[in-house]
Amino acid sequence: MSGTKGPADLEREVLKEKLCTACGACVGLCPYFSTVQGRVVMTDSCNLPQGRCHAFCPRTKADMRKLRSVFFKEGQFIPELGSFLGLSMTRASDENIRAGSQHGGSVTALVELAMKEGVIDSAVLTRSDHGLDPSGLFVSRPEDVRQCLGSSFQIPPGLEILNRTLKENRYRKIGVVGTPCKTLAVYKMQNRQFEDDPQQPSRIGMVFGLFCGWGIDWQGLERMVKSKASLERVKHIDIPPSQYGIMEVETADGRIEIPLEEIYPIIRYSCRFCADMTAEFADLSIGGARSSAGWDFDRGWNQIIVRTKRGKELLDLARDRGVLEFREAAPANLDKLKKASSNKKKKAIQAIIEKTGDVNNLLYLDPFDPSLENLLPEMK
Repeated sequence: MSGTKGPADLEREVLKEKLCTACGACVGLCPYFSTVQGRVVMTDSCNLPQGRCHAFCPRTKADMRKLRSVFFKEGQFIPELGSFLGLSMTRASDENIRAGSQHGGSVTALVELAMKEGVIDSAVLTRSDHGLDPSGLFVSRPEDVRQCLGSSFQIPPGLEILNRTLKENRYRKIGVVGTPCKTLAVYKMQNRQFEDDPQQPSRIGMVFGLFCGWGIDWQGLERMVKSKASLERVKHIDIPPSQYGIMEVETADGRIEIPLEEIYPIIRYSCRFCADMTAEFADLSIGGARSSAGWDFDRGWNQIIVRTKRGKELLDLARDRGVLEFREAAPANLDKLKKASSNKKKKAIQAIIEKTGDVNNLLYLDPFDPSLENLLPEMK
């Protein structure tokens, strides 16, 4: 593990700087890191000079050009979006999946199909209580995938589950679903050799990335929702396109609208420094549809960026099997997505420079990362 720093460096560079995304990539590797209500904490000091915890963290520095060149060799590269083989609008054909999903249910349908067809033999997913109190979940049967219908704006440290599963040395093609910070961590895992199991990185079968603007503070969201409704009555939480300016909370008693002005103060601090909206490290990246046709047209549909050959093969299989319904993605959809992604990158760069007070100190960002092309200020 030459060149890797250790746990004390991770604590100093990430935890104390409040950059931790609570992805869980450092948890389950050793006894020094643990999770508490969506937060990662270091429970004791550790002076090991090198550690996987530091190597895997999505908020430690890495050579992003090299990482991209290892895993993304087909198709074109779009600076705003990363590796790009195509864009589709889809939704699950199964109405039961759609009924319980955040948007179109494409993630659930694709993971279920991948397991049935042997593309993956298991999956690390996220389960929540109608959008609250989420937790990582490991499944090894297709029929268990639907336990994870829907999503949450609280982001649990689900990669702890992946680390523990890899230690078992039982499954060979593990699927992972996660937000951009989690999927980057998974690719950093795959790019390193473990001394105890040189084949371990290859046991990741497929990565499904989730579009993410930001996550919300764990306790903050619960307090916010609890001030508006009984938590036991909540059925669904969603945020429509930004022009609506609201968070929707569906309850057993009706719908509640919370102005985003009340949500912005409880956005996770670390999310301000994230420059990836579309989960650029994934085989398939999936989010709610946002097109020029408007929310009435897009509601209940997903948009999927295809990034790798195996991602394309699974999406083609979903079409052939009738697992997904497809709509043509208009050219304007791609332009809209590029603009939104670019805006997030710009905001992250600005926030980092405001934090460090130095245009030459971009914290974990790689100034040579092609995804930041023409966005970085001139270095002095």
